[in-house]
Amino acid sequence: MSKKNISVMLADDHVLIREGIKQLLELEDDIRVVVQAGNGQEAIDMALKYDPDVILLDINMPKMNGIDVLRRLKDLGVGSKIIMLTIHEDREYLIETMKIGANGYVLKDSDADTLISAIRDVNNGRTYIQPSIASVLVEDISKSDKEYNEDLRKIEMLTKREYEVLTLIAEGLNNKDIADKLFISEKTVKNHVSNIFKKIEVNDRIQAAIFAFKNNIKKI
Repeated sequence: MSKKNISVMLADDHVLIREGIKQLLELEDDIRVVVQAGNGQEAIDMALKYDPDVILLDINMPKMNGIDVLRRLKDLGVGSKIIMLTIHEDREYLIETMKIGANGYVLKDSDADTLISAIRDVNNGRTYIQPSIASVLVEDISKSDKEYNEDLRKIEMLTKREYEVLTLIAEGLNNKDIADKLFISEKTVKNHVSNIFKKIEVNDRIQAAIFAFKNNIKKI
């Protein structure tokens, strides 16, 4: 049985960057670039028209920047997974995009393997945060968030099993993977994830992963 291609949209205002990424991605048997966009408004229009599996979204674009595009796509209920393409100077925006609900973050100077892994991971329901970006996120959150005791209180509210599930969320595992790893049902995992979100006061898996990184939550 043939594997379904991952359809990808490239949104970047630089034609050469788009073409370079397109050529790299299309060397892979399971990835197909279906459309490109050169500005924010066009990115929204093309996302609605083509409904790609994954959108690679540059933060700095004319007409509408990537953060506003991300927010608009989420408001419209677009189901595409969204990976933000960023440069080091964009780190002040990362916290905001994390809160809005991006599925991944990749530096624009990354190698092809990193980008391809990110696309496959988010397409499979995982989150992808490039390690160097994760460290920047944690550093920035730590600087702005002095409520260490509040985070500690949230962690102490977690059961042992919920703590374990949180560590696996931070590794990028989806509910099915977690269920298989812990030998429990996917429905049970879903309940644990819902409880975790409530207790640590986050809205999605990527925020939960950042919470785990920030608080150095590791496997027990």
